[in-house]
Amino acid sequence: MKVVHLNTYDGNGGAGRACLRLSNALVENGIDSKVIAYYKFGQNPKINTFTKGIFAKIKAVFNILAERYLAKLFVKAVKTPFSLQWFGKSIVNHPDLKSADIIHLHWVNHGFLTPKFLAEIDELEKPVVWTFHDSNAFTGGCHVRYSCEHFHKQCGDCPILKLSGKNDISHKNWLRKQKAYSEFNFHIVAPSRWMSNSVKQSSLLGIRNVSIIPNTIEIDVFKPYVKAEAKKILKIPANHFVLMSGFMPSKNDKHKGTQYLIDALNELAARPEIPSELIELVIFGNKDEKDVPTFPFKTTFLGTINKDEHLAKCYAAADAFITPSLEDNLPNTVMESLACATPVIAFKTGGIPDMVKHLENGYLANYESSSDLADGIEWLFLHEDAATVQKEARRTILNHFAPVVVATKHEELYQTLINALPQ
Repeated sequence: MKVVHLNTYDGNGGAGRACLRLSNALVENGIDSKVIAYYKFGQNPKINTFTKGIFAKIKAVFNILAERYLAKLFVKAVKTPFSLQWFGKSIVNHPDLKSADIIHLHWVNHGFLTPKFLAEIDELEKPVVWTFHDSNAFTGGCHVRYSCEHFHKQCGDCPILKLSGKNDISHKNWLRKQKAYSEFNFHIVAPSRWMSNSVKQSSLLGIRNVSIIPNTIEIDVFKPYVKAEAKKILKIPANHFVLMSGFMPSKNDKHKGTQYLIDALNELAARPEIPSELIELVIFGNKDEKDVPTFPFKTTFLGTINKDEHLAKCYAAADAFITPSLEDNLPNTVMESLACATPVIAFKTGGIPDMVKHLENGYLANYESSSDLADGIEWLFLHEDAATVQKEARRTILNHFAPVVVATKHEELYQTLINALPQ
């Protein structure tokens, strides 16, 4: 069985990492699996690219930049990603796609596959699987929906567009996708129950078949370490309670929910039962420390961590990982933290409840409640048997998200689709 995975980028971003992890897991299961990226930044020899020559690279850069910056002309000054999908590339003549048994799509925006070029793939008469890493495939352009339900109908009257109306860009995009999907047969994989339910509520794809199969993770890399030793690497005293969080772009970043974390930590610091001098906050992923909030506890910014082995030790050094995200499909950071036996405190949103079991391997706070987020931190800080919570975090990953588990589920789906082909 030959499987070809397609993603815009080569491993950077959540979808890129999930795509590469799945391909590696399939290879470990004996499947001939490869990844082809639209644009390749890194040097990973396992990843091929559609843009090898200098002219192909220049055109790809143009497409990517055009998609990213033209959208800003139409979208309000909000932190909600929106794709026009006006620029793209035809890929049906690529030899790897012609020889594949399964074509597996992942994140294909930023100038890669427009609705028209997606529909072309049907000409290859191959089973196509498409993993939805965000909501864009079934909306008129946005990747994150929040409370908007316009995708239940035909989009239009888009709340994030400057020129909004019944026939606005979101509605026109919806119509383009409707036409393309009518000519394009594919099977949807939703990494979380939340994403599956979202697809079923959509007017574009509500009647399509959906399989719920989660992403996977390298359990031999993201694994537990002795916390005292891991803290020593970060030069943190062994008796300090370490809170860890990911990328903090700015106070105004709606999608990541930064302000809720700030409010939760300020409330926590004001509670008399919490000794502030014993709590440290560690943040990774920041490009710089200029545009960051002020936190009430001693804070260390680790910057971007490029080596997974070091990142795993940082997770292991933490006593809790906090993600205040307001909408996430199946965030890699949550899975990575649990794999390192570090409990997670998060809002009850998106696909996070598929991984975090309330009061078992972490704490699910009420949506947009900073106070409950603080309660979650306090619950873990005062827990009499934190080791049991940590063991349950690791057990969750081994039982449901290990490479062999996830690869086997995909292999079974692939074989079912192959068997359904006309003989």
